[in-house]
Amino acid sequence: MKILIATDWYSPTVNGVVTSVLNLKKELLKKGHDVRVLTLEQNCSLAYPDDTVYYVPSVSAGKIYPEARFMRTMGGAEVKEILAWHPDIIHTNFEFSTFALAQRIAKQLHIPIVHTYHTVYEDYTHYFSPNRAFGKITVRRLSKKILSKTNAVIAPSEKVKNLLESYAVGMPIYTIPTGIDLKIYAEQVGKKRIDELKRQLAIPENDFVVLSLGRLAKEKNVDELIQNVAEVGSGKIKLVIAGDGPDRERLENLAKECGMADKIIFTGMIEPEKVNEYYQLADVFVSASTSETQGLTYIEAIANGLPTVCRKDACLDAIIFDEQNGKQYEDRKEFAEFLERLMDNPDLKNEMGKSSRRIAASFSAVAFADQVLEIYSETLQRYNQEMAFEKKEAVGMIL
Repeated sequence: MKILIATDWYSPTVNGVVTSVLNLKKELLKKGHDVRVLTLEQNCSLAYPDDTVYYVPSVSAGKIYPEARFMRTMGGAEVKEILAWHPDIIHTNFEFSTFALAQRIAKQLHIPIVHTYHTVYEDYTHYFSPNRAFGKITVRRLSKKILSKTNAVIAPSEKVKNLLESYAVGMPIYTIPTGIDLKIYAEQVGKKRIDELKRQLAIPENDFVVLSLGRLAKEKNVDELIQNVAEVGSGKIKLVIAGDGPDRERLENLAKECGMADKIIFTGMIEPEKVNEYYQLADVFVSASTSETQGLTYIEAIANGLPTVCRKDACLDAIIFDEQNGKQYEDRKEFAEFLERLMDNPDLKNEMGKSSRRIAASFSAVAFADQVLEIYSETLQRYNQEMAFEKKEAVGMIL
């Protein structure tokens, strides 16, 4: 099958959408499919030449959302090449520039579009609307309008599927969790490297390490984590906040205001190949975000055998099971009490870590690709039947 994947973001950018696209492309290629990517030119992206990737010239739209970009041409040359290649199906992963190009291609070639809805935009209204209520209404209307131009929609979790159904999206919606390459996260870094990393971060050997990993932005609610950890009674605790973003300076100031400056370490951006070191440095993974559609960092954390303490959210219902591999907490007291239990009971922490690995096994990239391929086949079959019916109807009207 010839598959065109369209995405506004692509390597070397690091985020959940790019990880999802890369994992899917890798597994589809392994299965013998012809896969190409339509994306926007990123900063330094052309330093990574790939004849299976079409880069459309773009400009920064960082004033709307950090790292966002819009195409600055209509992609004429790139679209022409894609039309000559003639994909069988298009899988879009963004609702903006590359989606518009995908529509043009699908219309000219008479092929269907499958779309993955990666982002709960209702949680991002502060970037484009001073009024949250107005922003949410806008998101609902635009999402419904955009998705009406597709032939099938993939939701990374039941949370997202339910949200889209509340928008009255009329297209078939399938829940398929994004998968990861479990082999990568099963690799052990080794005690020597972990000890070296602890020395670099000035973490005493016996301190309990709590890890938050991800983008530092308002919607990630990292300030709640800082306040939660401040409630934990033990002095032998370090909160490692790995990642960077527009909210970092404010969060660093908050740590000082809470009297936690000596207990919180801001690492800045972590290179993808070193992420495992930070998971394996930690005793527990934490998050207070409720803006995730699925949250790949949760899956990466449990694949590394970490217990988790995360803000209760519907997207976690298949990832975090209370008292099995962690806790979905609802308030600061629950967070602090559960963290203290793990600190006081190493056996409990280890058992929950083992449970995390067992649960992570269901989120393989192989299973992800297999399920997506099923959707491609179903969508193509349905689309071709609809086209044949419309053609028959048209002929009947002429006669």
